Amino acid sequence: MATLVLDNGAYTAKIGYSQEKVSVIPNCQFRSKTSRLKTFTANQLDEIKDPSGLFYILPFQKGYLVNWDVQRKVWDHLFGKEMFKVDFADTSIVITEPYFNFTSIQESMNEILFEEYQFQSVLRTNAGSLSAHHYFHTNPKELCCLVIDTGFSFTHIVPYCRSRKMKDGIRRINVGGKLLTNHLKEIISYRQLHVMDETHVINQVKEDVCYVSQQFYKDMEIAQQKGEENAVMRDYVLPDFSAIKKGFCKPREEMVFSGKYKTGEQILRLVNERFAVPEMLFHPSDIGIQEMGIPEAIVHSIQSMPEGKNTTSNISFRIADDSKCVIIPITYSWEGGKLLAQNPDYEEMVVTRDDFEENGHCVCEEKFDV
Repeated sequence: MATLVLDNGAYTAKIGYSQEKVSVIPNCQFRSKTSRLKTFTANQLDEIKDPSGLFYILPFQKGYLVNWDVQRKVWDHLFGKEMFKVDFADTSIVITEPYFNFTSIQESMNEILFEEYQFQSVLRTNAGSLSAHHYFHTNPKELCCLVIDTGFSFTHIVPYCRSRKMKDGIRRINVGGKLLTNHLKEIISYRQLHVMDETHVINQVKEDVCYVSQQFYKDMEIAQQKGEENAVMRDYVLPDFSAIKKGFCKPREEMVFSGKYKTGEQILRLVNERFAVPEMLFHPSDIGIQEMGIPEAIVHSIQSMPEGKNTTSNISFRIADDSKCVIIPITYSWEGGKLLAQNPDYEEMVVTRDDFEENGHCVCEEKFDV
């Protein structure tokens, strides 16, 4: 039996068979300014000739799957003849969902996967659990890990010990990639160029040039320098969707530090925005969001553990200095699902269609630790 692994994120779906490679595909539908009557689904984004002013139709709102009509259309496209040609009668699926998902959403997902698509067996889990499984598989001597999962709407801090999720230690921050992109749009619109309708383009700018500063105040001083002394400054060439299909960062040796470019390209000059926008993950209160940042959330998470109550007051500094931090790619959770599907105990973890037809949702509640 084939196993399809689907990390069903709020912005991208990471999908592929457990014996094959992963594909990263937008988990949404689009409408463009130029062809408003036509709706494009998932990777049909490439067919849009002018993606400026792109309108997103998302299945997820505030981190939870609420628009099932859109999600069905995306899944129909992914499972259909154009993409993965899924033979439902001979396929098992591993699918992710958010932490503390609502029971009504879980039940809808069970019904759609078993009754509409008729998968032979299903395993519902969290993306962080798959990441932890991948980490423990590649580091068998490690007993514990802390997963910091920054998604489209949320950032979750989740401790795992001996491969088990410690639910008392889970912390959620309501800051994710969507908020960073929106904040970058506002900053650029205020300082340089109106881009409030250009979510797709500015999201690409964010991914290409933004970074997390290791020394925020030092980088802020460098960002105030003028000319070539400013090592932070980057010029980003915006796409015009005719000659330039995708924006790019100008090589430093081609940058013009005084005067204007003669090439006629539309340029965004990015300086402290490059590191000030991602800093919101660590200090959301800087822009008026009354939430703790990642460092405080880590401290809260660890101190909520039975062993963490005895930690000293300087734990936050030690975390910053000493912790072994592994930055993982976007497909890391999917690869964890791939490893899980190859686990000899996989058949014991899933709920089969026969089980579901006989026992209903309660068998899923018992088996799935989500």
